[in-house]
Amino acid sequence: MSDAIGAGRPWASWRAAERRRLIAARLAMPAVERRRLARRIGAALDKLLADVAGLVIAAYWPIRGEPDLRPWLESVRARGAHCALPVVVAANAPLEFRSWRPGDRLARGVWNIPVPADGPPVAPQVLIVPVVGFDAGGHRLGYGGGFYDRTLAAATPRPFAIGVGASVAALSSIDPQPHDVPMDAIVTEHGATDFRRQRPTADPTFSMGRKNP
Repeated sequence: MSDAIGAGRPWASWRAAERRRLIAARLAMPAVERRRLARRIGAALDKLLADVAGLVIAAYWPIRGEPDLRPWLESVRARGAHCALPVVVAANAPLEFRSWRPGDRLARGVWNIPVPADGPPVAPQVLIVPVVGFDAGGHRLGYGGGFYDRTLAAATPRPFAIGVGASVAALSSIDPQPHDVPMDAIVTEHGATDFRRQRPTADPTFSMGRKNP
């Protein structure tokens, strides 16, 4: 675990330095190890979510060494889940989520990230969020654009937000600011940490991975 922010370090510059360090370490990970990491994260997600039938699960298209959960998304689709990917619609707006299935036509979105070209907008019940870093309170260090913070702050009801990444991305603290929206759970290759009992901010009808009748 990296040291917490030192005295006198502005949080923004500290985050920028940690972001560079963590992304470089992630990109240096051998491909075979990265695939193994993604499989173990997928297994931990299965244990956390349990029955996924009927759930709308939004994840992400992997970039910059992020865990590739596309095989996991295919597996949850086979078990009855509906999948979606995020789309940036405006610089300071929440993300939009569009339905996605493997083989669907894709377009190039912001930063050339593939996005569903034709999928209808959906409201996810589960949101899988890639982390650059994370802390023991469930706060996420991302790329600095604030898209997921805005999305979660605006969502009604709020989806069950799960940050995913390697355990080596753990930080003592990201020095959370008022705009930082914490995750409801963090999942690494070592398993899940569920914060919902401490901080019941997720959809109240969503309990232990399934919608209540």
